[in-house]
Formats: sequence, C-alpha cells, structure tokens
Amino acid sequence: MHEDVFYHYFKPYRHPAAKYEIWGGLGLETFGSDLALASQLPSENVWTVLEGENDGQWIVPGLRIVNRVCYLVTEVQHNEAAIEFEIKNAPDTICEAELAQQLEKLARLNRGRS
Repeated sequence: MHEDVFYHYFKPYRHPAAKYEIWGGLGLETFGSDLALASQLPSENVWTVLEGENDGQWIVPGLRIVNRVCYLVTEVQHNEAAIEFEIKNAPDTICEAELAQQLEKLARLNRGRS
C-alpha cells in the first residue's frame, strides 16, 4: 500500500519521550533511550521503517531489528495485520480516489484482525 494511506489511517505521532529528531520528527531511533521506549510501548502501536532493496524503504508492523531505519508510534493499532507500506525514492503522490479505495481496503483488513 502507498505510504500516504499509512499516515491517514494509522496517524503516527511524535512520542513525548522521544529523545532524537528522526523521520520528520515522528521517529524513534534504533538505539539508546528511544529503542528502550519503543520496546516498552504496546506492540500494536509500534512500526518499523525498514531499508529495502534499491534504496527503497517500507513501513511494517511491529518492532523489527534487521534492516531497521527507525520506529514509528501510531494512535491506531495495527492488530498484527499483514500489511506493508512502500516508501518510494522519488516524490510520489496518490490520487484521492485511490487513497479512498486503499483506506477502505485497509479498514476492512484491520477490522478483521481486532
């Protein structure tokens, strides 16, 4: 799914206890007090940004260790749903109709997991 769907549906936010400025201010670092914080938060609200092939990145549910870039915390739980959000290298937008379609699909998927 497109990364815009992630931001619209799951609502990532900067945790008040975050120590470092990463991922536009939303991320938690992969070391030190930020890693400890990510490990203590409810797992259903934690995501990992992973480094992919060809310099691409992915946002995936849960706390991952391998190929991690940072962690994200969201208001809405992912309920361990098998979903991934692709982050393109070049600026990429999604039209309103496609965004609405993907949001509906995600809502059905995530409701089925709760």
